[in-house]
Amino acid sequence: MQVSLFFWIGFNLFILLMLALDLFVFNREAHRISVKEATVWTLVWIALALLFNLFILIRFGKGIALEFLTCYVIEKSLSVDNIFVFILIFSFFSVDDRYQHRILFWGILGAIIMRAVFIFAGIALINRFHWIVIFFGLFLLFTGIRMITHHDMKVDPEKNIIVKFFKKFLPVTESLHEGRLFVREHGRFYATPLFLVLLVIESSDLIFAVDSIPAILAISKDMFIVYTSNILAILGLRSLYFAVAGIIQMFRHLKTGLALILTFVGIKMLVSYFDLDIPVVTSLIIIVSILTISVLYSIRHKEE
Repeated sequence: MQVSLFFWIGFNLFILLMLALDLFVFNREAHRISVKEATVWTLVWIALALLFNLFILIRFGKGIALEFLTCYVIEKSLSVDNIFVFILIFSFFSVDDRYQHRILFWGILGAIIMRAVFIFAGIALINRFHWIVIFFGLFLLFTGIRMITHHDMKVDPEKNIIVKFFKKFLPVTESLHEGRLFVREHGRFYATPLFLVLLVIESSDLIFAVDSIPAILAISKDMFIVYTSNILAILGLRSLYFAVAGIIQMFRHLKTGLALILTFVGIKMLVSYFDLDIPVVTSLIIIVSILTISVLYSIRHKEE
């Protein structure tokens, strides 16, 4: 698919505008995000993604629009796994609810940069070395099976390599300092615990990107589709976190569903090497079905 530079620039300018409005207008003051506010913003981000999908449909046709929608659903689904980790990280550091949104804002901004690098590198590798789809497929299969067999999730930021490396060079204060990341005390520069939280979140997202980018590359190899669907999915992650953080534990079987999705797209990527392509519409139906069944099963068996 040939996309002009105008579309690339326009999309990224729109994303920067939305991020600026989020940080400097709608969330200028640190405050606790209510479930109602988070739900509204979650719907706003989903609506924007669907409107963009409509634009893709009108401009590039049904096939490309279906690829975008499938990539978006996969990335949105897998991003739920991030929420489990965010809950554990914020609990470990005892981060006040007022500061969680701003930390996630900077975390998502860093994630956008990392995802862009991963996407461009991944597509370049596949285009140059087609056999690498076997590696990606096997990796997704391994990750999916491992998620099924290992249910316990533990986060210990003190063992995080990036955090340990950082603390060797810059001291960290005991207090949060009203949500600031860095402070100067007695003529010396300090990081606050919130910056450590940000480091852990960024390193966690790096791990998630290793899973999710190959997963959507199994659906589309078009750089514009993969990039835009990924960015629009993770932009709504902050509001989704505040909307469902309190009830996420109810969906205990959702992780199994996510594992099955990774396993499926791993198989799809493997068979594509042998020119046995699974249609995008079939993939979308299977992915949505897995998600729906895992959510309904979780609700029905929440007491187990």
